[in-house]
Amino acid sequence: MVNDLFAFVGTYTNSGSKGVYTLRMNGDTGELKEISTISGIENPSFLALDPSNEHLYAVGEISDFDGAGAVTSFSVDPATGVLTQINQQSTGGPGPCHLAVDSTDSLVIVTNYSGGSVAVLPINDDGSLGERTEFIQHEGSSINTGRQEQAHAHSVNIDRSNNRAYVCDLGMDRVFIYDIDHANGKLKPSAQAYVEEVAGEGPRHFDFHPSNRYVYVINELGCTITVYDMSEDGRLTPVQTVPTLPEGWEGSNTTADVHVSPDGNYVYGSNRGHDSLVIYGIDQTTGKMTYVGHQSTLGEEPRNFAITPDGAFLLAENQNSDTIVTFKRESDGTLSATGSVIEIPAPVCIKFMPVGG
Repeated sequence: MVNDLFAFVGTYTNSGSKGVYTLRMNGDTGELKEISTISGIENPSFLALDPSNEHLYAVGEISDFDGAGAVTSFSVDPATGVLTQINQQSTGGPGPCHLAVDSTDSLVIVTNYSGGSVAVLPINDDGSLGERTEFIQHEGSSINTGRQEQAHAHSVNIDRSNNRAYVCDLGMDRVFIYDIDHANGKLKPSAQAYVEEVAGEGPRHFDFHPSNRYVYVINELGCTITVYDMSEDGRLTPVQTVPTLPEGWEGSNTTADVHVSPDGNYVYGSNRGHDSLVIYGIDQTTGKMTYVGHQSTLGEEPRNFAITPDGAFLLAENQNSDTIVTFKRESDGTLSATGSVIEIPAPVCIKFMPVGG
């Protein structure tokens, strides 16, 4: 099918998975089929594709690779989606959980959650990773003594200009902003070094609006989404914070992932406990959010989710029930289950690539 996609799925091998799975998605129906799996990598949880779709990178969410976590590089067969391992490097800190590839395909930036640090690794011409050129240790804590006893760098996102990296630190209640030195593989604090969230909120994941005027941060501990104005020089100014849970619902919950639809009209956030996706409409003039509804993910513990590049489908990954459920995105932002459910052990992350590259 001309609109078919490969979906690469990162997983937790300590929960029974084999490694990184390659699925093929029918671009018309959203149906998923397993194509291949590459094993031998421990906890390849979060993935990132390079701009050319020739290489895929996976964090190894471990702490015993030279006393730290790992990043593994793979080549991608554009016709089959089969992955071939190239090499592996240390992240310098324990428990890496997120990474991003810059648009020039020259470096990978990794966040070490357990260690509360950020690392940069250069990418060689063959897609292999060089040794670290940068390592930044965050220092600090916040009011939740059980979860914010130290820094916990949770995600990194690179802006459209390719000049700045935004790092959500759950432990410090801050979103750090770094200027990227591509020539030397270095990071330095931007003119606005960080923006502070409300104490105890725990910023986790981050997404840009297609207009490049707003960003959306999901707060794991506070169960909220905050929208920020983003200036041309990358500064962030908080505008609005909204809840991810229905009014009056009581129970244990943490949030996980946030994504803005490709058309910029809606933002979605995942709830683990309520086991749902919250849906908000976006005012294109202000970036502010208006509640649309909630959709059950039809499983347990929706760790992450992904929207197809054309915006037609949303795939929800239920980590604790070992399923990926396909939903059709309706014109009003709501979601309808297509009936496609595939069993993948402990799914954590999905990255899409057109079949054929």
